[in-house]
Amino acid sequence: MKIAKSLLLLAVLSFALNIGATGKHTFEVKDGNFVYDSKPIRIISGEMNYSRIPKEYWRHRLKMAKAMGLNAVATYVFWNYHNTAPGVWDFKTENRDLATYIKTAQEEGLMVILRPGPYVCAEWEFGGYPWWLPKEKELVIRTNNQPFLDSCKVYIQKLAEQVRPLQITNGGPIIMVQVENEFGSYVSQRKDIPMEEHKKYNSAIKKMLEDAGFNVPFFTSDGSWVFEGGSIEGALPTANGEGNVETLKKVVNQYHGNKGPYMVAEFYTGWIDHWKEKFNKRTADNLIAQTKKYLDNDVNINFFMIHGGTNFGFTSGANYNKKKDIQPDITSYDYDAPVSEAGWATPKYIAMRDYLKTKVDYKVPEIPARIPVITIPEIRLQPSVSVEGIKEMVEPVEGQVPMTFEELNQGYGYVLYSRHFNQGVAGVLSIKGLRDYATVYVDGQKVGVLDRSDNNYELDIEIPFSSTLDILVENMGRINYGAQITENNKGIISPVYINDYEIEGDWKMYKLPFEAPVDIRKKAITAQEGVATVYTGEFELEKAGDTFLDMSKWGKGIVFVNGRNLGRYWHVGPQQTLYLPGCWLKKGKNEIQVFEQLNDNIDPKISGIDTPILENLKIENSVN
Repeated sequence: MKIAKSLLLLAVLSFALNIGATGKHTFEVKDGNFVYDSKPIRIISGEMNYSRIPKEYWRHRLKMAKAMGLNAVATYVFWNYHNTAPGVWDFKTENRDLATYIKTAQEEGLMVILRPGPYVCAEWEFGGYPWWLPKEKELVIRTNNQPFLDSCKVYIQKLAEQVRPLQITNGGPIIMVQVENEFGSYVSQRKDIPMEEHKKYNSAIKKMLEDAGFNVPFFTSDGSWVFEGGSIEGALPTANGEGNVETLKKVVNQYHGNKGPYMVAEFYTGWIDHWKEKFNKRTADNLIAQTKKYLDNDVNINFFMIHGGTNFGFTSGANYNKKKDIQPDITSYDYDAPVSEAGWATPKYIAMRDYLKTKVDYKVPEIPARIPVITIPEIRLQPSVSVEGIKEMVEPVEGQVPMTFEELNQGYGYVLYSRHFNQGVAGVLSIKGLRDYATVYVDGQKVGVLDRSDNNYELDIEIPFSSTLDILVENMGRINYGAQITENNKGIISPVYINDYEIEGDWKMYKLPFEAPVDIRKKAITAQEGVATVYTGEFELEKAGDTFLDMSKWGKGIVFVNGRNLGRYWHVGPQQTLYLPGCWLKKGKNEIQVFEQLNDNIDPKISGIDTPILENLKIENSVN
């Protein structure tokens, strides 16, 4: 036994010396082991997603992974991040340059585990699916449905064109590719679909990957209790979050010819965080104790996440449970990971690094220097246009009933639904099909909010004679996990009622996608309390650096800096700051724009502080 372990350590050392070398190498799943260049190795990997990290920081984050003692990184590929509009593909601009990310990992001496989906979950908008897919009436996502499979095939072929040359079989660092993602969980959630149909779908995805030229070992990733639905012949089953080694080995043996290798493809370093819920944490001691259990029992691991990053723009997804109709994810994807959102080595990182250095027989490099952090003195912003002014800048779509985002051909952002009433009406406004958050106005005055995360769809309202009702609706992220992933239309998706009478006719819908900062045509307005307003400002910097915009005194909205959408803020917490990467700032003049939806306390100023605030929960969701 000691001889075998010594041979494994020698193999790991040999691997560490060779992974960054030029020329082709080999990787196999063979005889119960991962085998690199004909020698058994152990994989100690960490998950981080290129889409959540500014491209300028990719190398730094990969160096951080290497310096913690890892020999591999894993990443999801997000279909909707690259298929930016129907028929439009982008694998080159900014964070979307996936090939460069993979090449950079190889240059840093790391293997790469690719997780292309097509479904990825990942707390990402719609689990990675393009928002417009369900617009095709015959298409049913994640099933053995030909229109859906045809769409998946196009995606997989487009992806393969980018990464096929980067497989280890072609001299690249990609050693394994995942087939689908957590499909066993979906099978257990969709018992209305026969198992035979589920299996046909999963097999079709595997064949597409093979036909597209993926020729490295395949694997699946599921909870250990749902391997029956998720496993597929010809792919190594791995278990997500399984802490019991005996259970892990038993279930892998059952679905893999009574042998390993054994791997936990998602070994959670923290957990998901939602608005209105406590920030989740996992202690270093707990994490190291479980890591020791795995490594002492020859279990390969992928830390999920080693570094989370940020859900910039409108990329964050959402969950739901029996109590809450939706649980929108916060903008930060810090995840309480060893490498923080801004790329810092946390105490958890240091403790894990110290431990892994005792377990691996290859040189662990020094921790790279932290990217400089700056503070920004108070920035004063000016109200530039209210929601009423925005209405004047947008040509409305007219309809008899409110139309969904999808019917309006809009994926993200906001839609303002407006209707003029010739006769007065008072009573209970009810929008059961609200998706997801609404600020309600009568004649430009806010009268209340509706919030799907509170299961709150009704409010008392009085609309006088010859008055206008405006409903500003925000898409807070499509559900990314569970059976309801098929029910992801946004906006107002059902009739609007007042006192059980449906309000039909003469609806106007103003599309506000906020794909870029608003082109301001009116400036220096007077801000009105309770009215959604765009604020603009400028600030000068002598030097650039990472910082955190303190949004704790604002209400709810989004922030653009130099044209980049940093994501959502919301006073309810737990997140109170927005991460602003220094690589997106400039020496000299910088521009900032804030769309503030609530505007309850008008005090338009922002500072850039040197420490994030992610654990300040002001309002807890108390849905019963």
